[in-house]
Amino acid sequence: MSRSLWSAVLATIAIGASMTSEAATRIHRDPFGRAPEGAPAEIFTLFGDGGVTVRISNYGGVIVSVEAPGRDGKKADVVLGFKTLDEYAADKSFQGALIGRYGNRIAKGRFVLDGKTYVLATNNGPNHLHGGPGGFHKRVWGARVVPGPHGEALELTLLSPDNDEGYPGSLNAKVVYSLRPDNGLEIDYTATTSKPTVLNLTNHTYFNLAGEGSGDILGHEIQIDADQFTPVDATLIPTGELRAVKGTPLDFTKSTAIGARIDDPYEQMAKGGGYDHNFVLRGPAGKLRLAARVTEPKSGRVMEVLTTEPGLQFYSGNFMDGSYGGKAGKPYARRHGLCLETQHFPDSPNQPKFPSVVLRPGGTYHATTVYRFTTAK
Repeated sequence: MSRSLWSAVLATIAIGASMTSEAATRIHRDPFGRAPEGAPAEIFTLFGDGGVTVRISNYGGVIVSVEAPGRDGKKADVVLGFKTLDEYAADKSFQGALIGRYGNRIAKGRFVLDGKTYVLATNNGPNHLHGGPGGFHKRVWGARVVPGPHGEALELTLLSPDNDEGYPGSLNAKVVYSLRPDNGLEIDYTATTSKPTVLNLTNHTYFNLAGEGSGDILGHEIQIDADQFTPVDATLIPTGELRAVKGTPLDFTKSTAIGARIDDPYEQMAKGGGYDHNFVLRGPAGKLRLAARVTEPKSGRVMEVLTTEPGLQFYSGNFMDGSYGGKAGKPYARRHGLCLETQHFPDSPNQPKFPSVVLRPGGTYHATTVYRFTTAK
């Protein structure tokens, strides 16, 4: 074989290899402004071969957008959020963000660990919420594109120092976002600590499967794989009871429209202004299994949530008030988005009967959640 012919063969092989790699997830990175403290932020676009496109920033680990096709093949952005980094920096509703060190509420902003009391910020009435006002959602994470099982993946890392927002221990956190061939956005969390601490990482993305800015989510239908929930007091702290969902407006063991019972005269609905409750998921924690399935009937879009976590917080956007506009310039009013936050139970550091959230030196925190997008027939 001549040298020129051999060169042509090698070029053909290289082109074929390139096309094969391009069929997997690939990531494009762009600048996304500067955080309030001056650190530059970026935005990463994940292109999968299943039709879904995701944009994520290393500022707060925010999921900025998820473009998913409907039954007719037309795509819509199904994630609420903003156009600019400045808007995310000013946001107080945790749009799209990674939450840490502790997702959800800790009663009265304090807990006892190994006989020592730790005091945290009270940024939600008398309670501590989502890691405090300067939690992980307000940090610029280290970011790099890494090889993953389905092509390129986005790895975010953060060093949270000892006494950060009042939490003990120097914590090394890593979160990897990847797009699966089944149109699942996988979020893989790991962390280690230098001292005993408590940890409960989650993501706080607001979804509207009809498209962001399209109105309320009351017509969405949801099924949650849970027979029990954790009732709350007037400040949304669990009472410690595990209550059966059967016979209550929180029974989503069969797919039900969110708006069907949201205003029922049930004491738990009044306390949350709608749904803002932790559901006790079926199946063993630590195993990836289906937690919830949401369908938007008109578009046919479906979102399935799979997780290794023991709980799922279903929040129906009750405190959204239309005071801020979305990416399309349409204000987000009450119940215009829903959150499905995979988690350990709220206030677990103060609830010894709940699954433990204690992480000790030498141990590794690990959790995985998948938001998978499909369409109904």
